[in-house]
Amino acid sequence: MRDDRRMTSEDGYLLDNQQVEAGRRLDVLAELFNPHTFSRLTGLGIAAGWRVWEVGAGGSSVPTWLAEQVGPDGRVLATDLDPSWLTAGRPDSPAERPSFEVLRHDVAAEPPPPGPFDLVHARLVLVHVPDRAAALAAMVAALRPGGWLLLEDADPALQPLACLEESGPDERLANELRRGFRALLVQRGADLGYGRTLPRLLRAAGLTEVAADCHFPVGGPLCDQLEIATISQVRDRLVAAGLAGEQQLERHIATVASGRLDVATAPMISAWGRKPVSTAT
Repeated sequence: MRDDRRMTSEDGYLLDNQQVEAGRRLDVLAELFNPHTFSRLTGLGIAAGWRVWEVGAGGSSVPTWLAEQVGPDGRVLATDLDPSWLTAGRPDSPAERPSFEVLRHDVAAEPPPPGPFDLVHARLVLVHVPDRAAALAAMVAALRPGGWLLLEDADPALQPLACLEESGPDERLANELRRGFRALLVQRGADLGYGRTLPRLLRAAGLTEVAADCHFPVGGPLCDQLEIATISQVRDRLVAAGLAGEQQLERHIATVASGRLDVATAPMISAWGRKPVSTAT
Protein backbone atom coordinates (compact mmCIF):
# COMPACT_ATOMS: atom_id res chain seq x y z
CA MET A 1 0.00 0.00 0.00
CA ARG A 2 1.29 3.47 -0.84
CA ASP A 3 0.73 6.84 0.77
CA ASP A 4 0.72 9.36 -2.09
CA ARG A 5 1.34 12.18 0.34
CA ARG A 6 4.82 10.70 0.72
CA MET A 7 5.34 9.39 -2.79
CA THR A 8 8.36 11.18 -4.17
CA SER A 9 11.50 9.60 -5.58
CA GLU A 10 13.31 10.49 -2.38
CA ASP A 11 10.92 9.97 0.54
CA GLY A 12 7.93 7.91 -0.56
CA TYR A 13 6.92 4.36 0.24
CA LEU A 14 10.11 2.42 -0.36
CA LEU A 15 8.42 -0.53 -2.11
CA ASP A 16 6.41 1.46 -4.65
CA ASN A 17 3.74 -0.65 -6.39
CA GLN A 18 4.40 1.21 -9.64
CA GLN A 19 7.92 -0.17 -9.95
CA VAL A 20 8.47 -2.99 -12.43
CA GLU A 21 9.66 -5.37 -9.70
CA ALA A 22 6.55 -4.82 -7.56
CA GLY A 23 4.43 -7.42 -9.33
CA ARG A 24 6.93 -10.22 -8.73
CA ARG A 25 7.35 -9.19 -5.10
CA LEU A 26 3.56 -9.24 -4.54
CA ASP A 27 3.35 -12.68 -6.13
CA VAL A 28 6.06 -14.09 -3.87
CA LEU A 29 4.54 -12.51 -0.76
CA ALA A 30 1.27 -14.19 -1.67
CA GLU A 31 2.90 -17.61 -2.05
CA LEU A 32 4.78 -17.22 1.23
CA PHE A 33 2.02 -15.85 3.43
CA ASN A 34 -1.35 -16.73 1.89
CA PRO A 35 -1.57 -20.22 3.43
CA HIS A 36 -1.09 -18.78 6.92
CA THR A 37 -3.46 -15.87 6.26
CA PHE A 38 -6.15 -18.13 4.83
CA SER A 39 -5.85 -20.45 7.83
CA ARG A 40 -6.38 -17.50 10.20
CA LEU A 41 -9.37 -16.23 8.19
CA THR A 42 -10.92 -19.69 8.12
CA GLY A 43 -10.50 -19.90 11.88
CA LEU A 44 -12.48 -16.69 12.27
CA GLY A 45 -15.41 -18.42 10.58
CA ILE A 46 -15.57 -16.62 7.24
CA ALA A 47 -18.64 -17.93 5.42
CA ALA A 48 -21.09 -17.33 2.63
CA GLY A 49 -22.81 -13.98 2.80
CA TRP A 50 -20.08 -12.17 4.77
CA ARG A 51 -19.17 -8.58 3.94
CA VAL A 52 -15.39 -8.13 3.88
CA TRP A 53 -13.05 -5.15 3.53
CA GLU A 54 -9.51 -6.04 2.39
CA VAL A 55 -7.35 -3.00 3.19
CA GLY A 56 -4.18 -2.24 1.23
CA ALA A 57 -4.74 -5.36 -0.83
CA GLY A 58 -1.79 -4.93 -3.19
CA GLY A 59 -2.43 -7.93 -5.48
CA SER A 60 -5.57 -9.88 -6.25
CA SER A 61 -4.85 -13.22 -4.54
CA VAL A 62 -6.37 -12.47 -1.12
CA PRO A 63 -9.54 -10.70 -2.36
CA THR A 64 -10.05 -13.46 -4.91
CA TRP A 65 -9.91 -16.11 -2.16
CA LEU A 66 -12.19 -14.02 0.04
CA ALA A 67 -14.73 -13.69 -2.78
CA GLU A 68 -14.73 -17.46 -3.21
CA GLN A 69 -15.51 -17.90 0.51
CA VAL A 70 -18.35 -15.36 0.77
CA GLY A 71 -19.97 -16.35 -2.53
CA PRO A 72 -22.47 -14.38 -4.60
CA ASP A 73 -24.49 -13.35 -1.55
CA GLY A 74 -21.46 -11.77 0.13
CA ARG A 75 -19.37 -8.72 -0.64
CA VAL A 76 -15.60 -8.19 -0.86
CA LEU A 77 -14.19 -4.68 -1.17
CA ALA A 78 -10.46 -4.45 -1.93
CA THR A 79 -8.87 -1.04 -1.43
CA ASP A 80 -5.41 0.38 -1.98
CA LEU A 81 -3.79 3.71 -2.73
CA ASP A 82 -2.47 2.08 -5.91
CA PRO A 83 -5.04 -0.51 -7.04
CA SER A 84 -3.32 -1.27 -10.36
CA TRP A 85 -2.19 -4.78 -9.33
CA LEU A 86 -5.70 -5.68 -8.18
CA THR A 87 -6.90 -5.97 -11.76
CA ALA A 88 -3.68 -7.18 -13.39
CA GLY A 89 -3.96 -10.70 -14.82
CA ARG A 90 -7.60 -11.28 -13.93
CA PRO A 91 -9.79 -12.95 -16.57
CA ASP A 92 -11.69 -10.53 -18.79
CA SER A 93 -14.99 -12.34 -18.42
CA PRO A 94 -16.81 -11.70 -15.11
CA ALA A 95 -18.18 -15.26 -15.32
CA GLU A 96 -14.62 -16.64 -15.12
CA ARG A 97 -13.48 -14.85 -11.97
CA PRO A 98 -14.70 -14.35 -8.42
CA SER A 99 -16.32 -10.96 -7.97
CA PHE A 100 -14.81 -8.31 -5.74
CA GLU A 101 -15.00 -4.53 -5.80
CA VAL A 102 -11.90 -2.36 -6.23
CA LEU A 103 -11.61 1.13 -4.76
CA ARG A 104 -8.73 3.58 -4.54
CA HIS A 105 -8.75 4.61 -0.90
CA ASP A 106 -6.47 6.04 1.79
CA VAL A 107 -7.35 4.22 5.01
CA ALA A 108 -5.53 6.78 7.18
CA ALA A 109 -6.96 9.95 5.61
CA GLU A 110 -10.42 9.11 4.25
CA PRO A 111 -13.60 7.95 5.99
CA PRO A 112 -14.15 4.18 5.91
CA PRO A 113 -16.07 2.94 2.87
CA PRO A 114 -19.76 2.16 3.39
CA GLY A 115 -20.26 -0.91 5.55
CA PRO A 116 -20.56 -2.27 8.08
CA PHE A 117 -18.30 -5.26 7.53
CA ASP A 118 -18.26 -8.71 9.11
CA LEU A 119 -14.50 -8.87 8.59
CA VAL A 120 -11.75 -6.32 7.97
CA HIS A 121 -8.27 -7.58 7.06
CA ALA A 122 -4.96 -5.82 6.40
CA ARG A 123 -1.62 -7.53 5.78
CA LEU A 124 1.76 -5.78 5.71
CA VAL A 125 0.04 -2.40 5.55
CA LEU A 126 0.08 -0.48 8.83
CA VAL A 127 3.83 -0.80 9.38
CA HIS A 128 4.23 1.56 6.38
CA VAL A 129 1.36 4.00 7.11
CA PRO A 130 2.47 7.23 8.84
CA ASP A 131 -0.83 7.75 10.69
CA ARG A 132 -1.30 4.19 11.93
CA ALA A 133 -3.64 5.20 14.74
CA ALA A 134 -6.10 6.82 12.33
CA ALA A 135 -5.97 3.82 10.00
CA LEU A 136 -6.65 1.38 12.85
CA ALA A 137 -9.52 3.52 14.14
CA ALA A 138 -11.09 3.58 10.66
CA MET A 139 -10.96 -0.20 10.38
CA VAL A 140 -12.52 -0.71 13.82
CA ALA A 141 -15.25 1.82 13.02
CA ALA A 142 -16.12 -0.10 9.84
CA LEU A 143 -16.88 -3.33 11.72
CA ARG A 144 -20.39 -4.41 12.60
CA PRO A 145 -20.96 -5.42 16.22
CA GLY A 146 -19.56 -8.94 16.46
CA GLY A 147 -17.33 -8.42 13.39
CA TRP A 148 -13.68 -9.46 13.25
CA LEU A 149 -10.52 -7.43 12.57
CA LEU A 150 -7.41 -9.36 11.48
CA LEU A 151 -4.17 -7.38 11.24
CA GLU A 152 -0.92 -8.91 10.02
CA ASP A 153 2.29 -6.93 10.09
CA ALA A 154 6.00 -7.56 9.98
CA ASP A 155 8.28 -6.91 12.94
CA PRO A 156 11.78 -6.54 11.45
CA ALA A 157 13.17 -5.35 14.79
CA LEU A 158 12.16 -8.64 16.40
CA GLN A 159 14.49 -10.52 14.04
CA PRO A 160 16.72 -8.13 12.04
CA LEU A 161 18.93 -10.62 10.17
CA ALA A 162 18.75 -11.89 6.61
CA CYS A 163 20.91 -14.89 7.53
CA LEU A 164 20.42 -16.22 11.05
CA GLU A 165 23.75 -18.05 10.96
CA GLU A 166 26.41 -15.52 9.93
CA SER A 167 28.88 -18.23 8.97
CA GLY A 168 30.81 -16.60 6.15
CA PRO A 169 31.32 -13.51 3.97
CA ASP A 170 28.18 -14.10 1.90
CA GLU A 171 26.05 -14.26 5.04
CA ARG A 172 27.74 -11.15 6.45
CA LEU A 173 27.02 -9.26 3.24
CA ALA A 174 23.38 -10.36 3.30
CA ASN A 175 23.03 -9.03 6.84
CA GLU A 176 24.78 -5.78 5.94
CA LEU A 177 22.35 -5.22 3.09
CA ARG A 178 19.40 -6.05 5.36
CA ARG A 179 20.61 -3.37 7.76
CA GLY A 180 20.71 -0.91 4.87
CA PHE A 181 17.20 -1.86 3.81
CA ARG A 182 15.93 -1.40 7.37
CA ALA A 183 17.58 2.04 7.52
CA LEU A 184 15.74 3.10 4.36
CA LEU A 185 12.44 1.87 5.82
CA VAL A 186 12.96 3.91 8.98
CA GLN A 187 13.79 7.02 6.95
CA ARG A 188 10.40 6.68 5.26
CA GLY A 189 8.43 6.39 8.46
CA ALA A 190 8.12 2.61 8.87
CA ASP A 191 7.83 1.32 12.44
CA LEU A 192 10.06 -1.74 12.53
CA GLY A 193 8.65 -2.90 15.87
CA TYR A 194 4.99 -2.39 15.03
CA GLY A 195 3.98 -6.03 14.65
CA ARG A 196 4.50 -6.86 18.33
CA THR A 197 2.15 -4.03 19.39
CA LEU A 198 -0.90 -5.38 17.55
CA PRO A 199 -2.51 -7.40 20.39
CA ARG A 200 -2.25 -4.45 22.78
CA LEU A 201 -3.59 -2.02 20.19
CA LEU A 202 -6.58 -4.23 19.43
CA ARG A 203 -7.45 -4.41 23.13
CA ALA A 204 -7.01 -0.64 23.46
CA ALA A 205 -9.42 -0.20 20.55
CA GLY A 206 -12.06 -2.02 22.56
CA LEU A 207 -11.96 -5.35 20.74
CA THR A 208 -12.51 -8.60 22.59
CA GLU A 209 -11.32 -12.21 22.13
CA VAL A 210 -7.92 -10.82 21.11
CA ALA A 211 -5.24 -13.36 20.21
CA ALA A 212 -2.12 -13.48 18.05
CA ASP A 213 0.51 -15.71 16.51
CA CYS A 214 3.66 -15.36 14.41
CA HIS A 215 4.73 -16.76 11.04
CA PHE A 216 8.46 -16.79 10.30
CA PRO A 217 9.67 -18.39 7.04
CA VAL A 218 13.38 -19.26 6.98
CA GLY A 219 15.09 -20.34 3.78
CA GLY A 220 13.87 -22.03 0.64
CA PRO A 221 13.13 -20.87 -2.91
CA LEU A 222 10.32 -18.47 -1.98
CA CYS A 223 12.44 -16.66 0.60
CA ASP A 224 15.21 -16.44 -2.01
CA GLN A 225 12.81 -15.01 -4.58
CA LEU A 226 11.47 -12.46 -2.13
CA GLU A 227 14.98 -11.33 -1.23
CA ILE A 228 15.94 -10.91 -4.88
CA ALA A 229 12.74 -9.02 -5.71
CA THR A 230 13.13 -6.73 -2.69
CA ILE A 231 16.80 -5.96 -3.24
CA SER A 232 16.17 -5.38 -6.94
CA GLN A 233 13.40 -2.95 -6.08
CA VAL A 234 15.51 -0.85 -3.68
CA ARG A 235 19.01 -1.27 -5.13
CA ASP A 236 19.17 2.25 -6.62
CA ARG A 237 18.24 3.78 -3.27
CA LEU A 238 20.74 1.64 -1.39
CA VAL A 239 23.47 2.87 -3.72
CA ALA A 240 22.31 6.50 -3.63
CA ALA A 241 22.31 6.45 0.19
CA GLY A 242 25.82 4.99 0.30
CA LEU A 243 24.55 1.82 1.97
CA ALA A 244 25.77 -0.57 -0.72
CA GLY A 245 27.83 -0.68 -3.89
CA GLU A 246 26.75 -2.07 -7.25
CA GLN A 247 29.28 -4.91 -7.08
CA GLN A 248 28.06 -5.90 -3.61
CA LEU A 249 24.48 -5.98 -4.83
CA GLU A 250 25.34 -8.04 -7.91
CA ARG A 251 27.28 -10.50 -5.79
CA HIS A 252 24.47 -10.81 -3.25
CA ILE A 253 21.76 -11.37 -5.86
CA ALA A 254 23.89 -14.01 -7.58
CA THR A 255 24.58 -15.79 -4.29
CA VAL A 256 20.92 -15.82 -3.29
CA ALA A 257 19.93 -17.07 -6.75
CA SER A 258 22.39 -19.96 -6.39
CA GLY A 259 20.46 -21.26 -3.36
CA ARG A 260 23.54 -21.24 -1.11
CA LEU A 261 22.02 -18.98 1.57
CA ASP A 262 19.25 -19.62 4.08
CA VAL A 263 17.51 -16.25 3.81
CA ALA A 264 14.90 -15.40 6.44
CA THR A 265 11.99 -13.01 6.23
CA ALA A 266 10.99 -10.66 9.00
CA PRO A 267 8.53 -12.36 11.36
CA MET A 268 4.91 -11.57 10.51
CA ILE A 269 2.64 -11.21 13.53
CA SER A 270 -1.08 -11.86 13.03
CA ALA A 271 -3.49 -10.46 15.63
CA TRP A 272 -7.26 -10.61 15.65
CA GLY A 273 -10.11 -9.35 17.77
CA ARG A 274 -13.86 -8.93 17.74
CA LYS A 275 -16.00 -5.81 18.03
CA PRO A 276 -18.26 -6.19 21.07
CA VAL A 277 -21.97 -6.74 20.59
CA SER A 278 -23.90 -4.10 22.50
CA THR A 279 -26.00 -5.44 25.36
CA ALA A 280 -27.90 -2.20 25.79
CA THR A 281 -31.70 -2.45 25.61
